[in-house]
Amino acid sequence: MYLVESKGGAIACMILALLSLGTWPAVLTLLERRGRLPQHTYLDYSITNLLAAIIIAFTFGQIGSTKPDSPNFITQLAQDNWPSVMFAMAGGIVLSLGNLATQYAWALVGLSVTEVVTSSITVVIGSTLNYFLDDKINKAEILFPGVACFLIAVCLGSAVHRSNADDNKVKLRDFEMAKQEASGPSTEIETNSSKDLETNATNRTLAKPKEGTARFLIELENKRAIKVFGKRKIIGLAITFFAGLCFSLFSPAFNLATNDQWNRLKQGVPKLVVYTAFFYFSVSCFIIALILNIGFLYYPVLGLPKSSFKAYLNDWNGRYWAFLAGFLCGFGNGLQFMGGQAAGYAAADSVQALPLVSTFWGVVLFGEYRRSSRKTYLLLFSMLFMFISAVAVLMASSGHRK
Repeated sequence: MYLVESKGGAIACMILALLSLGTWPAVLTLLERRGRLPQHTYLDYSITNLLAAIIIAFTFGQIGSTKPDSPNFITQLAQDNWPSVMFAMAGGIVLSLGNLATQYAWALVGLSVTEVVTSSITVVIGSTLNYFLDDKINKAEILFPGVACFLIAVCLGSAVHRSNADDNKVKLRDFEMAKQEASGPSTEIETNSSKDLETNATNRTLAKPKEGTARFLIELENKRAIKVFGKRKIIGLAITFFAGLCFSLFSPAFNLATNDQWNRLKQGVPKLVVYTAFFYFSVSCFIIALILNIGFLYYPVLGLPKSSFKAYLNDWNGRYWAFLAGFLCGFGNGLQFMGGQAAGYAAADSVQALPLVSTFWGVVLFGEYRRSSRKTYLLLFSMLFMFISAVAVLMASSGHRK
């Protein structure tokens, strides 16, 4: 079994996890914006998410010889370690609920703001719990200032959301006013001039709208699967906070599964190695996702159309992108846990600064904040700067597990 034993290796795992966990939400958001039902996407995502855990278990979990205190993956499957297994599966359940909730929050609240809020709750609650579960191996004088940096970034992120929402309202209002003026009463005009005006109007309609314009926002609403216009913002925020609470609990649960701080295992039974815990974690994550999303096919939420399992099987539009997202999330979580086992799970929670990556993809792929006000840009850059500071501080707090 391969174990990360150095601080440098642990930090490398966390950086790779940060990139992976910050990218897969952008992939699912892309599919939703193209009109694919989130139930179909999440079922595909769940398959490869589980497959990633199986690959990790049968490779890293089987490297080298079995030792009494750190058995290989297959050896540990037959051992009497069910108390730790239940903690791992509980972590998988809350993670699955959180990921499922964020899929709807990305549409209602926005990719960047959703990731900022959920990550901040994870760091504030999850990192604090992990700090005490890890017997304070992280440097408190560094760890908690990092948490404070995250809280400041959250405030800035909320301000970005409000400012950008105000910008969009102005764009839509001006667009409607321009339409009304164009369709208002007019005097007689020459036939050729009328044809020219009609031709120009047709060309403007057929031309692809520029990112950040009112037409872009309206066309996006018409194409996307989850309709946003007219939805109460409190619904999206409630879903976001629920997801953040779920995310804050899965890492401490995994911590308890691999380190048995509450001494639930029988004497002589080795603790769950990270790969075995991750396998059980992913199995429960998959089962919950399967049950809920099959239910949502027939009983959808938020005004989505009904579907069926047969329709899901026949829907290959964007399926490979959903598979990619599952692999990214699965390997990202595995790397986070591998780094946390070595450096402490509180420091590994620095990957919750994934809004850095998600915001990058939001700007590049989806045109978020395009043609926004100077105030929005200033707040956006301030938020990113604070997130970078938070990542650096939390990684610097990492200790080394004895």
